Amino acid sequence: MIYHILARSAVQAARECGEYRAASLATEGFMHCSQLQQVLPVANAFYAGQSGLALLVIDPARLHAELRYEAPVHPHAADAAPADHELFPHLYGALNFDAVVGVLDLNAAANGKFALPLELANK
Repeated sequence: MIYHILARSAVQAARECGEYRAASLATEGFMHCSQLQQVLPVANAFYAGQSGLALLVIDPARLHAELRYEAPVHPHAADAAPADHELFPHLYGALNFDAVVGVLDLNAAANGKFALPLELANK
């Protein structure tokens, strides 16, 4: 599975229209996704202080658009080659919503840091 963070308010519209297009698809040519171990570092780095977020659980086998595992767009060490677990899934097209097998709330803990939804915490 791969994961994508978005505003909870965007989920229903995507479900109704059958697809989701993140703003990065227009600006960067792909949608940012994460492997499970990348969800919390991404959430804490790019979504700090935000609420009302959802985490899409996506089955890569159901995607219509091309999925590539690539180096992060904002690497911490530009001169170091990332390990496989550091490669990020990038979706080069709209997310067909029938590839979404779960929609989970993504909430910050009392300390302000995000915590994995209980459904994923023990995986």
